[in-house]
Amino acid sequence: MVAGNWKMNKTLQEGVALATELKQSVKNPKCAVVIGTPFIHLATVAEIIKGTPICLAAENCADKASGAYTGEVSAAMVASTGAQYCILGHSERRAYYHETYDILREKVLLALENGLKPIFCIGEVKEEREAGKQNEVVKAQLEGSVFNLSAEQWADITLAYEPVWAIGTGLTATPEQAQEMHAYIRSLIAEKYGEQIANDTTILYGGSCNAKNAAELFANPDVDGGLIGGASLKAPDFCTIIEARG
Repeated sequence: MVAGNWKMNKTLQEGVALATELKQSVKNPKCAVVIGTPFIHLATVAEIIKGTPICLAAENCADKASGAYTGEVSAAMVASTGAQYCILGHSERRAYYHETYDILREKVLLALENGLKPIFCIGEVKEEREAGKQNEVVKAQLEGSVFNLSAEQWADITLAYEPVWAIGTGLTATPEQAQEMHAYIRSLIAEKYGEQIANDTTILYGGSCNAKNAAELFANPDVDGGLIGGASLKAPDFCTIIEARG
């Protein structure tokens, strides 16, 4: 899978233009292609990409099903737009909006209950990497929010490993660092759910993955694709990354 995360970029009109360009460019991808857009784009973009190989993701959803939560957007609302996926646990949500393991566990369950497939993000900050704690951090994030799921529920989970120190910094994990962490994550899944489920789980790399380094990162046996930030905002760059996954 190659998934784009537009973050808080693009007006509705700009988003429509980008989605239209991608519709014209992405014809027969050799991997799953997902674009994650701001909430206000979802319904409109869903119509644009209908009938194409491109799937749609929200960048978040609420940890409540419905009610008096002004400004929040529920998983049911996201699903009603035609989106199939929901990006959850992104490091920016954890850092800026103080999303805890418990909050994220509720979001994942609500997404699944409403037929959405979570793209669940995990990863360590610079200080944790420098202290050699990256493995225990990632393990705690999995145990805290998604290892409560049944094997049947897990089938709809995609993981995205994003070393936080490499997001938007221009730094990228080396292919060796990415492979080492992805292999470790897969070993944790195998311990919890068994080898077959672990092998079937899609684990994406996110963290300054771009058109220049994607092929090298994707060459690793345990790197199944990418969660792409800035490079997903330009159709030619995003298409180059999709081709690299092929």
